[in-house]
Amino acid sequence: AVTGGKQVAFLAPTTLLAEQHYQTLVDRFAKWPVKIAEMSRFRTTKEINAAMKGIADGTVDIVVGTHKLLSEKAQFKNLGLLIIDEEHRFGVRHKEAMKELRAEVDVLTLTATPIPRTLGMALEGLRDLSVIATAPQRRLAIKTFVRNEGNGVIREAVLRELKRGGQVYFLHNEVETIENRKQKLEEILPEARIAIAHGQMPERELERVMRDFVAQRFNVLLCSTIIETGIDVPTANTIIMARADKFGLAQLHQLRGRVGRSHHQAYAYLLVPDMDGLTKQAQQRLEAIQAMEELGSGFYLAMHDLEIRGAGEVLGENQSGNMLEVGFQLYNEMLSEAVASLKAGREPDLLAPLSVTTDINLHAPALLPDDYCGDVHLRLSFYKKLATAKTNDQIDTLLEEIVDRFGKLPPQAQTLIDVHRLRVLSQPYGVAKVDATPGVIVISFRPNPPVDPMRIIELIQKNRHIKLAGNDKLRIERELPEPHARAQMVRDVLRSLGQPVAAKATA
Repeated sequence: AVTGGKQVAFLAPTTLLAEQHYQTLVDRFAKWPVKIAEMSRFRTTKEINAAMKGIADGTVDIVVGTHKLLSEKAQFKNLGLLIIDEEHRFGVRHKEAMKELRAEVDVLTLTATPIPRTLGMALEGLRDLSVIATAPQRRLAIKTFVRNEGNGVIREAVLRELKRGGQVYFLHNEVETIENRKQKLEEILPEARIAIAHGQMPERELERVMRDFVAQRFNVLLCSTIIETGIDVPTANTIIMARADKFGLAQLHQLRGRVGRSHHQAYAYLLVPDMDGLTKQAQQRLEAIQAMEELGSGFYLAMHDLEIRGAGEVLGENQSGNMLEVGFQLYNEMLSEAVASLKAGREPDLLAPLSVTTDINLHAPALLPDDYCGDVHLRLSFYKKLATAKTNDQIDTLLEEIVDRFGKLPPQAQTLIDVHRLRVLSQPYGVAKVDATPGVIVISFRPNPPVDPMRIIELIQKNRHIKLAGNDKLRIERELPEPHARAQMVRDVLRSLGQPVAAKATA
């Protein structure tokens, strides 16, 4: 971007991180004719004014900063690239405000755990996505444990680290009670040297504590989430988080990432008051973070976050949440259709049906009973997967999963599987509806179905119980009390019609 005559804005959420990026860029571009400026709390008013003037007249090529870059005073002469680090820490308004500065700005967002809205837009094709999956050499995965809080767990975790000459982060995110926590830790761990760091401390004091911790004058840092971004201490390889159930999934992953920044094995302990008393979402978050401890697992955690919280809005400001009025599956289909139309250079047809479906009614309960699959969210998930299955193989895979988790299918669940198998088989034949009562089955076709008319005539001549009922209906009169037998009868009739004409033509 710089060699092309454009300016680059580098946006970071915290002053510490902005300073770190500034120093890195200055080192990297030391031999290049590139002018770099920083706009953050660490700079004087005079330096910030000089940077403002530089980006306005084009003499500054790269500017690194915090939210100051988003102020109305920051006017760029020729902004070409916006880089947002730790994207999950910014709101929609902040990011959109930056893009509004110039219509032709390229935006690169960096994050280990994208928020649901951003990830949803990438998966829907509205944004490009690339994953850096290769970890630095000799880097080990962080071992993660979820435990009920207790003095024994804390003492064991801290002493294990201190005995190998390392340092520990102890995260206590309530500034009002952090001094009380320090007293308790001193009682449990008389051998530890404990320092406190949080965002309400004076800047100079906070800077001194952090510098002393890096120099290993303290071996336990009792801190708030101020350490979440921009802190890189290779000798700190254990982190203990009190009340881990109160943190979000991305936050847990970011905090865990403060340790394990060298070739030593790192440990993360997530402490909760009582595992059984946690909310459903808190349990899901902790299970996900514990399961996803491999290197580069941030992307998969973000996918879990997307599933747990929903994808938010594309045109609105909500960065998470579900489209409850529409339903997430339908919303995604509508969005995919609109994106595909716009990419092809045509207006999306808002009135056209998204997909042609076949209505199957076996006149019997078709569901997963409560006493078979107790979790309502899990049942809905299986219903959704079955409804979107397009092949018998997909239904077989789901059936294996259901039987493996819950055991032999009850009759209602078997009927549900029969309904979807029939739906998948019927669609290529142009079937609009199957109405199968115990005495009469009616198969309704759409106009001009892809079926050879001679096969229909042949079928009626050979089977006295099958009749034509109008131009587009087959009527089967036979007593079949079992829904499974009715489904089998419809399958046999459709297969006797041969391959759909369209399928033959393309074969």
